[in-house]
Amino acid sequence: MTGDADLLRVLDAYWDTAVARAGGHLACRPGCTECCLGPFPITALDAARLAAGLAALADSDPARAAAVVERARAADAVVGEPLPEDDDEREAFLTRHAAVPCAALDPTSGQCDLYDHRPVTCRAFGPPVRVGEQLLDPCRLCFTAASSEEIESARLEPDPDDLEGKILATMADGSSETLVALAILRAAGGSV
Repeated sequence: MTGDADLLRVLDAYWDTAVARAGGHLACRPGCTECCLGPFPITALDAARLAAGLAALADSDPARAAAVVERARAADAVVGEPLPEDDDEREAFLTRHAAVPCAALDPTSGQCDLYDHRPVTCRAFGPPVRVGEQLLDPCRLCFTAASSEEIESARLEPDPDDLEGKILATMADGSSETLVALAILRAAGGSV
């Protein structure tokens, strides 16, 4: 995962700037789990990062790591299929499973057990985002009383130099996508 530490530094700087620009409009805080529901595609880099996080957690807190794996099994049992490639099927899939909690989410604390190793999407969700020409809305809980001008002035691009894309281009499986639960099961030695 050469370059991932650089990417994470860029994303941390993005988040610090986003928080400063958002002022009081961000609802994001420990225990807020709005963005922790429903499956979403993650990259091979995200999956590798999650695997490293699960291994570190297994070393430091085997019971918590086992709970993450068990939640991944439960999520996989509900979702029961890989991420569809067809755009329409993918959208239907994501909508159908929108209430399934992320396997990394501790349901008791409302916090991520793999927080330091979370996917890029998790690191950018909340504020309004720009990815190239695409403008993504903020979380529905954030910017509720903001004007459109305030929203636009807070909009940032998390990875403007596409460090993630450059890293993925060097990975053998860099173009593959998966889901958090499936990445965790693979990391745990599952046959997924």
